[in-house]
Amino acid sequence: MRDPSMEQTGIPLQTTHAISGEISISPSERKVLRELAKRVAELAARPCEEEKKKLWIMHNDLQPVRPLVFCDPEMGWNEIIGQNQILCKKPLLRVWEMILRKEIYWATQLQDDRIIEPFFNVPHDYVDIGWGLKEKVHQQNDRGSYVWDAPLTNYDEDFKKLRFQRIEVDFETTKRIVDLTNDILGDILTVRLRGVWWWTLGMTWSYILLRGLENLMLDMMVNPDGVHKLMSFLRDGTMQFIDFLENNGLLALNTGGAYVGSGGFGWTNQLPQAGFNPDKVRPCDMWGFAESQETVGVSPEMFEEFIFPYQLPILERFGLNCYGCCEPLDLRWHVVKKVPRLRRVSVSPWSDRALMAEYLQDKYVLSMKPSPTPLAMSTIDENAIRAGLRRDIKATRGCHVEIIMKDNHTLGNNPNNAVRWCRIAKEEAER
Repeated sequence: MRDPSMEQTGIPLQTTHAISGEISISPSERKVLRELAKRVAELAARPCEEEKKKLWIMHNDLQPVRPLVFCDPEMGWNEIIGQNQILCKKPLLRVWEMILRKEIYWATQLQDDRIIEPFFNVPHDYVDIGWGLKEKVHQQNDRGSYVWDAPLTNYDEDFKKLRFQRIEVDFETTKRIVDLTNDILGDILTVRLRGVWWWTLGMTWSYILLRGLENLMLDMMVNPDGVHKLMSFLRDGTMQFIDFLENNGLLALNTGGAYVGSGGFGWTNQLPQAGFNPDKVRPCDMWGFAESQETVGVSPEMFEEFIFPYQLPILERFGLNCYGCCEPLDLRWHVVKKVPRLRRVSVSPWSDRALMAEYLQDKYVLSMKPSPTPLAMSTIDENAIRAGLRRDIKATRGCHVEIIMKDNHTLGNNPNNAVRWCRIAKEEAER
């Protein structure tokens, strides 16, 4: 199974559980982390960071600015910063070192519009108990494809084994980790306890882990009541989970430099809402996000019947919303546009750019996702990349556009591919 210490992505670390190891640090490890943190602090203090912040706020608040560019190499980070470059020995400290090195690389090499901040975020240490049934995964390695045995084989019998999702937070360990972080870095960077409890609230991934993707497709035809039953359960469980987090003061604002949706950042002057209490963040103070990329082969009518009605009450709780990931929304837009306070809409590589631009106009953020395939080659075709970006920017003129490079499984073992893509994208955006 995946080693959590190898997780390389722009999405923040969600928990330190199982990678904390021994909560201590050697003098050499302390020196490594402090030197890196000092460099991050220097970079965060540059005037350009404040300028980028203003651009993101204007962008998310639907004021006209140039297209903004963000590149998260995701698994390509393993080719940019190899594990042999990480000097710390303990698993948790290796994760922290990777986080700091990535910040420096973003600022000095990628040079996209991502903002370098003078913070170091620490998640809670917790265990996710899940939904009561657990899939059995069959996988050759920690980064390849895999299959799983879905545990919910019979709606009548197995449904009784389900329970609402819950977590167990280890507050004592969390405090020890926060205290250690403050001891190491607190005089250089502001250490913040920031829980990140989900990526998506779309629920279809949870569904297919429990039931299986093929079964979901077949059930919509042969057992529609079973689909509605399980989606209702997942909706109610998700709502209760959000209630638990809110009531226990575990939610954190995602309205600054937090990664929201399937690309882009949360900077906005429109959140949090009136009555905000920093000690008890509410969903209405935050960005919400849902998608249903696993149902890409489902008709708009079936999506509207079986999926969207269960996502809608969850998204109604949030102050602003994002929708979509890899699934093209061209044929679903008449449904998705019903999301309340919808602001950021994913336009995937499989979407009709011009049609989505016509739908979104200047009323939403158009989160454009170029294909990551060109970056997977050993050498990129810069002319083709430039031509593609120029075509897409022209097709979306008049919209509030962000250009998001993500879903990279490899950079063709050439980290410069991401660097050059960022340069080209910035040039075309500014052009």
